[in-house]
Amino acid sequence: MGSLADLYYPPARRDNSVVDDYHGVLVSDPYRWLENPYSDETKAFVEAQVALTDSILAECGERERLREQITKLFDYPRYEIPFKLGGKYFYFHNSGLQAQSVLYVQSDLDSEAEVLLDPNGLSEDGTVAVTTVSISGDGKYLAYGLSWSGSDWVTIKVMRMADKMPEPDTISWVKFSSINWTPDGKGFFYGRYPAPKGGGNVDPGTETDINLNHHLCYHFLGTDQSEDVLCWKDPENPTYMFDAFVTEDGKYITLAISKDYDTVNKLYYCNLSALSGGLDVLKARKDMLPFVKLVDNFEARYNVVANNDTEFIFLTNKESPRYKLVRVDLNKPEIWSDVLPEDQSIVLKSAYAVNGNQLLVCYISDVKYILQIRDLNTGQLLHNLPIDIGTVTGISGKRQDAEIFIGFSSFLTPGIIYQCNLSSEAPEMKVFREASVPGFNRDDFHAKQVFFSSKDGTKIPMFIVSRKDIILDGSHPTLLHGYGGFNLNLTPIFIECRIVLARNLGFIFCIANIRGGGEYGEEWHKSGSLSKKQNCFDDFIAASEFLISKGYTHSERLCIEGGSNGALLIAACINQRPDLFGCAIVHAGFMDMLRFHKFTIGHAGTSDYGCSDKKDEFQWLFKYSPLHNVIRPWEKSSDSSSQYPSTMLLTADHDDRVVSLHAFKFLATMQYILCTSLENTPQKNPIIARIDRKDGHGIGRSTQKLIDEAVDCFGFAAKMMGVSWND
Repeated sequence: MGSLADLYYPPARRDNSVVDDYHGVLVSDPYRWLENPYSDETKAFVEAQVALTDSILAECGERERLREQITKLFDYPRYEIPFKLGGKYFYFHNSGLQAQSVLYVQSDLDSEAEVLLDPNGLSEDGTVAVTTVSISGDGKYLAYGLSWSGSDWVTIKVMRMADKMPEPDTISWVKFSSINWTPDGKGFFYGRYPAPKGGGNVDPGTETDINLNHHLCYHFLGTDQSEDVLCWKDPENPTYMFDAFVTEDGKYITLAISKDYDTVNKLYYCNLSALSGGLDVLKARKDMLPFVKLVDNFEARYNVVANNDTEFIFLTNKESPRYKLVRVDLNKPEIWSDVLPEDQSIVLKSAYAVNGNQLLVCYISDVKYILQIRDLNTGQLLHNLPIDIGTVTGISGKRQDAEIFIGFSSFLTPGIIYQCNLSSEAPEMKVFREASVPGFNRDDFHAKQVFFSSKDGTKIPMFIVSRKDIILDGSHPTLLHGYGGFNLNLTPIFIECRIVLARNLGFIFCIANIRGGGEYGEEWHKSGSLSKKQNCFDDFIAASEFLISKGYTHSERLCIEGGSNGALLIAACINQRPDLFGCAIVHAGFMDMLRFHKFTIGHAGTSDYGCSDKKDEFQWLFKYSPLHNVIRPWEKSSDSSSQYPSTMLLTADHDDRVVSLHAFKFLATMQYILCTSLENTPQKNPIIARIDRKDGHGIGRSTQKLIDEAVDCFGFAAKMMGVSWND
């Protein structure tokens, strides 16, 4: 419908000499050269593809009206939930179109707030972001992590709170790390990797080197990073990652050890208060911290919720796929007891110790949130906290605090922050702040949840949002989003560009909660991973067929979209059912499932996917790997005009989570098989890539980049599906 005539795809050299032997199966990899991001040939490929995409986007007539309306809808004050430390309140705030949110501080909720840290002055284009902040227990210092151009690499800086002056401390090559101060305020724990090859000559985030040998370190304020204490490493297991947590009482540090993204970890602890001479002694001796192994296997996940001296409470999925809370005394590590047993019908998502001996627990029931206050010691239900259908976006509150804050959003609720005083006999959720979006009227829209059957009969939930009173005549442009992996949940949240699509282009937008996510606990997660990954694709295809059969849309007006693991989902689905979709938007996903584990942190994804180094797992991966399953649909169908949907692959030059080589190789393969290898190809729908500069996997993306990406993606989708503007 929206295809463009006489497309010229730039040629890409095919090197047919590159062939790998996977357990006796020979697999060619003619675009292996695109794995080198620094070569002149790769750079020339990128420039040619950018020029092609720019020429197509120039013909997408709704882009400027989309830009105007999306920009208007973004221009409203947004707040994150406040958190309290050292007797002061801190929160992030964006006035509307600021590139990055600003960190504010106030002495109490009624006093005037001051700017504490404004990242917008750190770069002209807004591509330097604050990714994490941590305040010392005495309130004297702020440690914060900065990311450049969207990279996962973080540099930690320190500020003196009293006069907002920077300290000289600079901690480099930090990745996948929190910042945890010791109670004396002398320094903090953090995790880092060795510097990539080339060190200071590398533009962080552009390299593809595999991330191995994570270290847990401790930094003393006022010293050079070279003097930091190495607290833990495991050279015999180079893929392991370490996450430290200092308990609220300051006595213990716990160490969660992960081997990948799986929902399991080992758990060690160290009694900081028992260290004779403190961490300074380790600095002199060069010894690692004397951790005690509480859980030394990868059977389950253990997250610290609270402790009373040696007695700890953990959130765990140990023999409980929907999670529970358990208690153990470090002096009696063989005795574990349930505080809050597993509920067979709902999933325990999180728990927070608040107001002395109370718990704020968060459940998910059919992808809808439930909030409760329970007794910390007995697990007994004390209060239900009423909440609408939507997403709890954040919770802040400490053990000593009776006052908590809860962030909430939904498809039609831009953002509410609730304040709740737990010291009152009947805690009440009072609106502390509520976002108001000029020009948006929630009464114009309708959101509902439906359930449909997948290929094997499994019931799958899906949210559908549209303008009110639409007629189900099969005519509506529809955006279907999915993820389905790594135990992550897709829950209702307000996204500005989707409102513009529904209001001005008549889109219906849908979220399919397919298997692989965590919406129904670990069993739901595992039923969409490893050898069962095909269930994810079957579920998503069934969602598409449901929308068509019920009269929401038809194939030529169905646009599917996903990011990261969700991009793998979209790519696999267009390979398996190219006839079913009119447009596909593929954001930064693994496309080469035989080699993904060889680059940056890709190896952590083997928990959900498996690894081609193992024969059985290679067989799973080879069957759906997007790069290796591009077909010519007209050769498989009686319809000689059948083709792939209009497709836009998205990647960025600083994406070091899913490196650009995946998009490059898949793009070159699709263009060759479907287009350039044939004289009169039936493939008229464009196959293009949006390759961004100074951007990454999504971390710290500036407001302008969010707008630009939405404009390009949905301007392209509107053109390709023949969708016109309506005021």
